[in-house]
Amino acid sequence: MDQASTFPTSPVALSRHPPLLLYIASRSLSEFSYQVATVAVGWQIYALTGSAFYLGLAGLVQFIPSAILVFVAGHAADRYDRRRIVQLCELVQGLTAGYLAVRLLAGTLTTPEIFVALGVFGLAGAFESPASSALLPAVAPEGMRQRATALSTGAWQVATIGGPAIGGLAYALSPGAPFVLMAMLSLIASALSGMIRVERVAATEHEGLDGLFAGLHFVRSNPAILGTISLDLFAVLLGGATALLPIYAKDILQAGPWALGVMRAAPAVGALLMTAVIARHPIARRAGLRMFQAVIAFGLATIVFALSRNVWLSIIALMAMGAADTISVVVRVALVQLATPDAMRGRVGAVNFLFINASNQLGEFESGTTAALLGAMPAVLLGGIGTIAIALLWMRLFPVLREVDQLE
Repeated sequence: MDQASTFPTSPVALSRHPPLLLYIASRSLSEFSYQVATVAVGWQIYALTGSAFYLGLAGLVQFIPSAILVFVAGHAADRYDRRRIVQLCELVQGLTAGYLAVRLLAGTLTTPEIFVALGVFGLAGAFESPASSALLPAVAPEGMRQRATALSTGAWQVATIGGPAIGGLAYALSPGAPFVLMAMLSLIASALSGMIRVERVAATEHEGLDGLFAGLHFVRSNPAILGTISLDLFAVLLGGATALLPIYAKDILQAGPWALGVMRAAPAVGALLMTAVIARHPIARRAGLRMFQAVIAFGLATIVFALSRNVWLSIIALMAMGAADTISVVVRVALVQLATPDAMRGRVGAVNFLFINASNQLGEFESGTTAALLGAMPAVLLGGIGTIAIALLWMRLFPVLREVDQLE
């Protein structure tokens, strides 16, 4: 029997690999809980302030801890028990969500308290992400890391799809319900993370400042990796429209919380569909060029979303954005994973988190600020045009990335 047929792809098969099962369950619940809260946070901030700037500021508040602590978080993931780091971060997120729920249900929640909570979420995420990404190879069955990564990514996308939709529905029932749900799911995820048992332990080499910045040096020394990470960074910075979805749902499309939840989930739906396509028809040749084409398609879909006045066309455009982004992610993850030794996975993962994941929050700040100055539609439109321009520029600045052929 070959490896493909023995890989765990069902709950029954996964039960034979407890560490991987616990890891996927924990990560899925953690991401699901966060996505449930994003809808409530965005809607609550806009309801309290009516300001696009404050919607963007929410992203900046989450970005700052990641920017300040990125190298410390990566070093910690390579020096200490990665399971405990993930467990502690999920516990902090759950307790913070519980505080928001209590204050909101009591009718005493203020805007500054929301921003403090977002800062705590950003701090926890800064440490959780590199530790979690570095932990995956340790829980994957031997020789099955790529398939385990695909399975984990699929579970994450399902959580990203369901979380915003349920968050919108829960908020429609009660403004405090999403935070109660987030608290429960985060605490369960923390308990599951604590149950993970692995034989391999985190590396403790590379002490001092040289070790602290080793991930950054590694990325800088690989032009193809630097090019793909920075391209994704600027594409998200310019093309990110998620911060303005409450404005589109309420004012432009004149829908409501249900539409906001569906639109938050739409990019993940597109991403999940594209994942299925790539799993069946992998990117075999000209991978670098395909990534540039995907970023340009992302920019075009952003332009369609900016100009749309129909909620279903907007949802389709957001799905197209998610599908195009998935192609870029596949190329980036393949390049990084194949080139990074296990002892450096935490630090390289931290740099990747800063460039990619945290750029979502910084992109929200950019979108909110631009929308406050120009309006929501011009801000998203200019972001889509800027994304296309960056892709064309990067094709000239990083020819080695454009020439990447195979991902294996």
